[in-house]
Amino acid sequence: MTKSTLLEKYPVKSLTIKKSDTNLENVEQFMEHFKTKIEADIIGKFIAIFDHYEHTTSLEGHEIADGIVDAKNIIFCFGQKIPNPKILAIRPRSIAVVEEKDSFTVSFMQAPMQPINEKMISWVKATLK
Repeated sequence: MTKSTLLEKYPVKSLTIKKSDTNLENVEQFMEHFKTKIEADIIGKFIAIFDHYEHTTSLEGHEIADGIVDAKNIIFCFGQKIPNPKILAIRPRSIAVVEEKDSFTVSFMQAPMQPINEKMISWVKATLK
């Protein structure tokens, strides 16, 4: 996975996966993969799947980059503690999957705790053949 800074402030981990490098055939199968991982995790809590593509295309004057054919986010939480009132501002977590003609891009904003990042990275890498 690569680490980048999106819009000069958001630390994002991402991986572009060629369709030939995964057994998953569409965004929905990625969502099911991640949902299974979240629900199997002792502290993971599945919240929802957000169909970002459907939402965006429903808006007047919408804009979607050429080549994108689907885009969803799976929303979940690992919150074990509420040590202060502001911590909720960085929760819950989300993993995004965008489908293009020949590939999928999977991305998430880096979590403040390295073990959580490692867990999400392992979930993403588990989608590879």
